[in-house]
Amino acid sequence: MAKITPSEAIVEVLVKQGVKNVFGIVGSAFMDALDLFDTAGIRFISVAHEQGAAHMADGYARASDHVGVCLAQNGPGITNFVTGVAAAYWAHTPIVVFTPETGSNTQGLGGFQETEQLPFFEKITKYQAHVSNQQRVAELLSRCFDYARLESGPTQYNIPRDMFYGEVEDNLPEPMLIEGSGGGNEALTKAVTMLTEAKFPVILSGGGVVMSKGVKEVLALAEHLSAPVVNTYLHNDSFPSSHPLWAGPIGYQGSKAAMKLLAQADLVIALGTRLGPFGTLPQHGIDYWPKNAKLVQVDNDPRMLGLVKRTDVGVCADARSVAQEILARLKADNRPVAALENKPAREQEMQKQKKEWEDELNTWGQEDGSPIAPRRILRELERAMPKDAMVTTDIGNICSVANSYLRFEQPQSFFAAMSFGNCGYAFPTAIGAKVARPDRPAVAYVGDGAWGMSLQETLTCVRENIPVVAVVFNNGQWGAEKKNQVDFYANRYIGTNLENPSFAKIAQAMGAEGINVDRPEQIGDALKKAIGNDKCTIIECMATQELGDPFRRDALKKPQRLMAKYKHTNVD
Repeated sequence: MAKITPSEAIVEVLVKQGVKNVFGIVGSAFMDALDLFDTAGIRFISVAHEQGAAHMADGYARASDHVGVCLAQNGPGITNFVTGVAAAYWAHTPIVVFTPETGSNTQGLGGFQETEQLPFFEKITKYQAHVSNQQRVAELLSRCFDYARLESGPTQYNIPRDMFYGEVEDNLPEPMLIEGSGGGNEALTKAVTMLTEAKFPVILSGGGVVMSKGVKEVLALAEHLSAPVVNTYLHNDSFPSSHPLWAGPIGYQGSKAAMKLLAQADLVIALGTRLGPFGTLPQHGIDYWPKNAKLVQVDNDPRMLGLVKRTDVGVCADARSVAQEILARLKADNRPVAALENKPAREQEMQKQKKEWEDELNTWGQEDGSPIAPRRILRELERAMPKDAMVTTDIGNICSVANSYLRFEQPQSFFAAMSFGNCGYAFPTAIGAKVARPDRPAVAYVGDGAWGMSLQETLTCVRENIPVVAVVFNNGQWGAEKKNQVDFYANRYIGTNLENPSFAKIAQAMGAEGINVDRPEQIGDALKKAIGNDKCTIIECMATQELGDPFRRDALKKPQRLMAKYKHTNVD
């Protein structure tokens, strides 16, 4: 068998795995392999910060059918990955994180840029590989890709810097063929029986539907049952919004129509979702989870079944395959479906709830003026957004309100920070998505606080010619936390007021386009112009300081102060 170097083996595995782009910052620890990238047809995208590289790998994977890859220098470069990897973990995104390490012959001596790199990622990866022998570089790297796909999450490839050198046998593994399961017969039989008996079934379409490419199968099942389809929290692209059975998303700042319809369900079939606690919290004063409804939950991770909500039937399987199998059984059995007996009444109820919600959105916060009301900004953006756009959202007050307005016709279109909820997520994720799909517009929604954590990646867009659009909501505050200070701390603002420069001018100084918008009628034209540009464009929207509902009203209490010097006159 022919001999090759470990660096050559690593790069050949990347080629076999279809890797075309790697995000990171150059470092001496992996430079021997990096030197081969160009020849192998792999683009190394040099970023401004390693957290951004991990988010870019996340966006790249979520927008495509490929595993995202990021790498950095050992030590501080690797620790900068942690937040981005944790976000990918909770988004179930398959990425491989290269973590070159200090040399194996000096570890433990406290050398330059030395730290133990495996413990940082132990709880936020699906698999960790540590290379302790050059002969295993290809085997372990290939396994990282296989497990990232198989378990839908990040994996870590930790390799001491001296392991890139020497000679190894040319024995390169082939990528594993991974197919989703259709579920167990007994569970499916029970689920079908429950569906035939339900009079008001509601389908929850989650992230697993998108990941399994199952939107068409869910649509077919919904049409057969004439059942409303509700998007799970931050998975607004899991069912086409133009379809009559679409009701919108639940969760924070979601659709009142979706919540009111879900509240009437006697059976919920949750496809591809863990039913996370934050995504099912009461909202708009509506405690919408149906207490007496039966629940069929489908997830390919058995530990998620029944974890948050009591499950009557748990199906450990691929969402697409289960939707397809249930529909096939319903058609084959020719059993009467109770839901079809009251189909006209249920469809009338759907139309009523959707119209009421749409009418409310058309008036809620839609006043004219400068600066612009947040909901008016979001409504104008929605109206101007191309149907094929990919949208990423950061965490924060206005970005979260966007959940009411983000609607999509195709999957792999909406990428949010999910339950990890870290600031600085949206912009680099949009960059990764745009690299994966240069044919589609990529638009990031970012608050001014989070923009301070990610605006440096404008330099990446300019340097690498990546025409991403960022919409920055400039309202001079950390709005989500300020709302807590309003509701619980009698308007005592500590750390929540911001004094911002012109973000549009900063963008221009970086070599990007910068557009400042301070009136509602300017927003649509600005977005269309930005998307039509062939360079990165930052749209700075001057917003009022209006605040939405707080994130976690359940997590705070009115303060009590026992020491006299800390007692305020307006504190109980």
